[in-house]
Amino acid sequence: MSQLGEWLENHQAILIDRATDALAQDETLKTQFAVTVGNFFGGLVDTVRSNDSMPLYSVLANWVEARSVPVIGELTSLVSVLATLKEVLWGVILEYCDAEDASRLIVQSDAIFTQSTTYLSSLENEALLHDMRVQLHAAQTRLNLLDKSKSNFIAVISHELRTPLTLVEGYIDMLASVSSDMQSQVMIEGIKGGTRRLRAIINDIIDLSLIELQIMEFHFQPVWLGQVVNAADRNVKKAFSERNVLVQIDGNSIPKEPTYGDPDRLLQAVENVLMNAVKYTPDGRDVVIQARELPGFTDVSIIDSGVGIAPENLPHIFDRFSSLGNASLHSSGRTKFKGGGPGLGLPIARGIIEAHGGNIWAESDGHDDVQCPGSAFHILIPMHISMPESPAWSKPNSTNAS
Repeated sequence: MSQLGEWLENHQAILIDRATDALAQDETLKTQFAVTVGNFFGGLVDTVRSNDSMPLYSVLANWVEARSVPVIGELTSLVSVLATLKEVLWGVILEYCDAEDASRLIVQSDAIFTQSTTYLSSLENEALLHDMRVQLHAAQTRLNLLDKSKSNFIAVISHELRTPLTLVEGYIDMLASVSSDMQSQVMIEGIKGGTRRLRAIINDIIDLSLIELQIMEFHFQPVWLGQVVNAADRNVKKAFSERNVLVQIDGNSIPKEPTYGDPDRLLQAVENVLMNAVKYTPDGRDVVIQARELPGFTDVSIIDSGVGIAPENLPHIFDRFSSLGNASLHSSGRTKFKGGGPGLGLPIARGIIEAHGGNIWAESDGHDDVQCPGSAFHILIPMHISMPESPAWSKPNSTNAS
């Protein structure tokens, strides 16, 4: 190794010039790069002379820490720089040495470069992992701040929207109590209907926001699915009767044993799917609710005899604001046949069911206003034998069945 060390010292100036030319074309950058390249060959000489890798390793460590090693174009890996320096060294050796000496010097230097390449790769990988951890931590911090800001905004906007609406409803009730003529009562009832619809839309928007932020509260307790289905039927009966649509419930197919869930939220999900069914089912037809038991789950199916869903729309019906109704038919009535809507009910139902650890999807043979092939909405509800500690979306490895 003494021969390599002596040769490197004697040819260090030309090695620095050749390496600088190979790594940089700009004359201004060459001056900067010459210092870095000089440090490398100085470290290489010290390593060869002392038979100790640390002088050269210290140079490589400074490369990784500084991230300012000379390269052509953008730096992708410092290992490529090391390879260029080795190529320059070998070129100069072949130029200034006879075959026998060149072969010996190349073998000696190759052992050092091989070890240095392994060491540099290890340093780069560690630096990359460190940078990724720092960036991930910074991103998580920003995300947490953003989520907190969103949560605070939802709380404020909920108060700001609901409070004046409550005042309006209160004054309407006061006005109704002091007004006796029929014309005024008709107008008051119209205002009441509008405020009820407005409150429902506000509640849906807030619920969807809570679901997307995964901060909706759930109060898990024993739930009997039969009671949920029957309650949903009662709550939508008026809307169904207005359209002369009959709900048929196959009570025997619904399991008698309870599961654990939030009864109010499950009721909300089932109601939303039922209201969607009546909207796309022509007058005088039926909607069937039945269930089937699966290992660990109950599949509650809501099957309508309506216009059906086109294949291209099936993947999107649970997306927020993805109402499939004709915008020209939009109506403030929730049950008008094929009427447009804000497209909030099904996304909310999906969020509620997924928070319970279940899934929801739809099937249909296609869309046809005349033949009415209908649709089947499947609400897959897990049959928990113990109370969940938190919604399924807060569990890091949770997966939904389908």
